Formats: sequence, structure tokens, C-alpha cells
Amino acid sequence: MGFLLSKSMDANLKKQQEFMLHNSRLQMERQLLMQTEMKQREMAMQVARSREFLTYFGSFFTLTCAGLTLGAIKRKKAAMLAPILPLSFILAYQVDNAYGSLIHRTREEAESIMSSEQQRLQLPHGTPTFDSIEKIRRAKISFSSILEK
Repeated sequence: MGFLLSKSMDANLKKQQEFMLHNSRLQMERQLLMQTEMKQREMAMQVARSREFLTYFGSFFTLTCAGLTLGAIKRKKAAMLAPILPLSFILAYQVDNAYGSLIHRTREEAESIMSSEQQRLQLPHGTPTFDSIEKIRRAKISFSSILEK
């Protein structure tokens, strides 16, 4: 009799463990999907900001180039055109950032760094563990209790 009850309890325990494993996998998949979605939204906001900035900077660049060109013609000094060169580099960067392949090149470089230069990505003192976080938390609690006294 006890053997049958034990066998039934073992089967129920195994089913419960499988159910918990399934739920934890499902929860992790949802968390990963949510993190991916949030990262994509952040990147979309970055691209949108770049495009908005490009609108303003493009207007500034156009007005500045027109003003400098008119000033150079009026005063007959070609040196007045010198600021156009660095401004054009900034404009080119912004265009590449907003509509070009800068994001793709950056992602490829990041993937290259992650695969071939892993040592550059190490955190000081390694990855935080539960124990290290608890140690810090307990130290803060004991420090705050000392300050309150």
C-alpha cells in the first residue's frame, strides 16, 4: 500500500517539476522577447532622433554655407569658406547615421569585438553574483542603522 502511494507521489512530483520547468522556460522566453522589443524600440528612437537632428543640422549647414559663400564673394577672401569642410564631415556623419549603414557597420564591429576580443568586455571584479550583491546590501543596511543611532 505504501509503495503504491509513494509511486503515485513520485509521479505527481515529476509532473509538477516538468510543469515548473515548462513555466520557467515560458517566462524566460517572454522576458527575452520583451527585452528584444524594448531594445528595438530604443534603437528606433535613436534613428528617429538622428533624422530629426539631421533636419535641423541640414538647415543650419545650408544657411551657413550660403552665408559663408556670400561673405567670401563679397570680401574676396576664400579663407571664409574653411568652416564648410568640417561642417560637411559632420553632415556626412549625420546622414550616414540617419539613413545610411552606420548602424549596420557598428553592429558588425560589436559582433567582431564580442567574438574576438572577449577580454575587453570583462567587468571589473567579474560578473556580480547573488552573494556579492547580498554582501553590499547587508553592508548598506548595517551602515544606515549605524547612522540612524
